[in-house]
Amino acid sequence: MTDHTENTMEKIISLAKRRGFIYQGSEIYGGLAGTWDYGPLGVTLKNNIKNLWWKMFVEDREDMYGLDAALLMNQNVWKASGHVAGFSDPLVEDTKNQKRYRADHVLEENSVDPKGMTVLQMNEIIKEKGIKSPDGNPLGEVRQFNMMLKTHIGPTEDENSVTYLRPETAGGIFVNFKNVVDSFHPKLPFGIAQIGKAFRNEISPGNFIFRLRELEQMEIEYFIRPEQWQDSFEHWKQQMNKWIEAIGLTKNKVHEVEISDKDRAHYSKRTIDFEFEYPFGQKELYGLAYRTDYDLTKHTEASNVDLTYYDEDTKERFTPHVIEPSMGVDRTILAVLLSAYTEDELGGETRAYLKLSPAVAPVKVAVFPLLKNKPQLVEKAREVYMNLRKNMSGVVFDDNGNIGKRYRRQDEIGTPWCITIDFDTLEDNTVTVRDRDSGEQKRVKIEELTFNF
Repeated sequence: MTDHTENTMEKIISLAKRRGFIYQGSEIYGGLAGTWDYGPLGVTLKNNIKNLWWKMFVEDREDMYGLDAALLMNQNVWKASGHVAGFSDPLVEDTKNQKRYRADHVLEENSVDPKGMTVLQMNEIIKEKGIKSPDGNPLGEVRQFNMMLKTHIGPTEDENSVTYLRPETAGGIFVNFKNVVDSFHPKLPFGIAQIGKAFRNEISPGNFIFRLRELEQMEIEYFIRPEQWQDSFEHWKQQMNKWIEAIGLTKNKVHEVEISDKDRAHYSKRTIDFEFEYPFGQKELYGLAYRTDYDLTKHTEASNVDLTYYDEDTKERFTPHVIEPSMGVDRTILAVLLSAYTEDELGGETRAYLKLSPAVAPVKVAVFPLLKNKPQLVEKAREVYMNLRKNMSGVVFDDNGNIGKRYRRQDEIGTPWCITIDFDTLEDNTVTVRDRDSGEQKRVKIEELTFNF
């Protein structure tokens, strides 16, 4: 990591805490690795992103059904899906201080591409090249480490009471496939969408909110006829690109990476990763996979419940195939903040601000009285503020500090527009509307105030 990229991340992390976007989890007790808490502005940014996703991919479509499945599921769900046996990462341990690391990350940091490598091959490379731990100590044998968080249900702790905090949201969708079909009789193709928490016992969480032990996903399982998969895959690729544009990501920092046969998950016939140029490297942001009929077939075999689909028009019964667009909420937020972070010069001064898309900005409009000690200005400003709040969300009232400091504060949290009520307002019912990006100001009649996003 270069000094420049380190500075970028440091600035984002500092801004996120200072302005109430994101705090370290359990901070007063020294924190808990891989957990972060979203503050007042952060939770609004997160909700705006999730709400936009839900509107775009569920509410604005006629072929989508929403779901909110339980976090805890019967352990047999994860046995059938292959998670109990195979949801693992390669772990390697420092033989002196017993610190644990992702073996593939250690290889990457030593200029070795670990993609497609087996544990045996990783061991051979580490020994051959004499690769040490980040602390400079010898490394032990690489082994697979299951990342699911295990717990027990009920008063006794035995094998029958074992369950897991779900490692993904897709499992809940597949086991509810029959319920949705029986309740709504949808015609193919159709999708089931869910936003929810997932948990992964990451060996080495890090890079702020990029790699977490508690995360949130926005996922769709789109059920299709087998012969439709290529057209459907292309459709969802286009939809994901529209989403990337809608949330304001820097387009030239997003790359579509075709995953090779040897690197794809065993259930996938085709996978594209949408990778983003984070300061710590180009890493996966989203995934798009053609999962074939793997999941429904596995759950049919394990549960002895028929999860096939009967087409009333053609009188055929078959197991649908699946296209899966999968998007992480937290990685989206980090990519949004990095895309939005801007430094420029305005009015002869250097400023740092978030150039957030108005669609996701936690505050859309800030309303100011020019002076807080003039009751008539404050009263008029609150009147404008309350009227705007009736018709839109994300409106705040701010009279703290001088007008210049208020502008800078709102710029830093990404507020697109600021409205100032001054003495002219009392005479002609006009206000000053300031644009965040350009700093330009114009007079607008109060009754003509409109904001498009």
